[in-house]
Amino acid sequence: MLNTNFHENFSEFFHALEILKVQECPFAFQPNVQGGAIHRFIPRPDLEVVISDYSFYREYQMQVVTKQPMVELSFCLQGNRGVYISGSEYEISSGTCSLQFIEQVGANFMFHKNQSYQMVGIGIPISTFNHFMSEIGETSRESFSFSKILDGKRYRLFQERINASSLIIVRQMVDAIASKKMTNLELECRALQLLSMTFRSHLLDNSLSPGMFSKSDRTKIQQAQSIIMEHMSNPPTLIELSRLIGLNDYKLKKGFKEMFGTTVFGYLREKRLEKAFLLLQEGTMNVTDIASAVGYSNPSYFAEIFKERFGINPREIIRDLNRL
Repeated sequence: MLNTNFHENFSEFFHALEILKVQECPFAFQPNVQGGAIHRFIPRPDLEVVISDYSFYREYQMQVVTKQPMVELSFCLQGNRGVYISGSEYEISSGTCSLQFIEQVGANFMFHKNQSYQMVGIGIPISTFNHFMSEIGETSRESFSFSKILDGKRYRLFQERINASSLIIVRQMVDAIASKKMTNLELECRALQLLSMTFRSHLLDNSLSPGMFSKSDRTKIQQAQSIIMEHMSNPPTLIELSRLIGLNDYKLKKGFKEMFGTTVFGYLREKRLEKAFLLLQEGTMNVTDIASAVGYSNPSYFAEIFKERFGINPREIIRDLNRL
């Protein structure tokens, strides 16, 4: 049976924000507390999407009690806020993606004055999450069920930097909503795509088959990943990398693909392009300098693989930024 009561959690949050007219979109705020806009969409009964951009004129604290269990995926595009849940403090900072598993729990939010908060939130009930995982998972549904992930806790948070692929989709959603050019169906498709990508990233791709690699092997493979990220512009060869971590190249290749879902240099290429995308978004460097910064000496080749990956030429991103 489809559970749609999770929408009450969002309603409680909006109520705590002291919104005056909840029937409006964007909503109207208390003028002495904050200003901005919140767009709330329910493209289908078991999915809610909230796109918000607001700021506070004074330090602001509020408490929200979630009434229904849910899974929420949120992208923080701007602003830093603290959240206290079950005696623990969590930081939601700009540029992070947060996957939250939430039981009935009280949360205290702390917002800073004169700071813009831009967020995209996607919520689903636990029944939809469990069904989703059974569809996209490579193991049984029980292995990644809501209750299994919480393991007796009331709240669990997975957090990482927003990757370039997700950022493109999130930006498309924000821009389309601002210009009123997105249908409910398009919004639903993008939200489901973000959920699928994040579930794979946080849950499936990081799951190793028991006994395949020792704890020491996994630690060394994680070390290899760190070396790649630190020396992205001038990485070691596969043989050099295996020597640096003390693991033979066969085990490195097999273990790396098992842990990260791609080859060592497939991973390197992806992270180079993601970093290039973020540098382009900053708008402070030209294409040639960005290509060099991420390890490509040939700007034309860089532009070619960038367009192949993201569907847009890097110069177009700079041109669009200059128009703003």
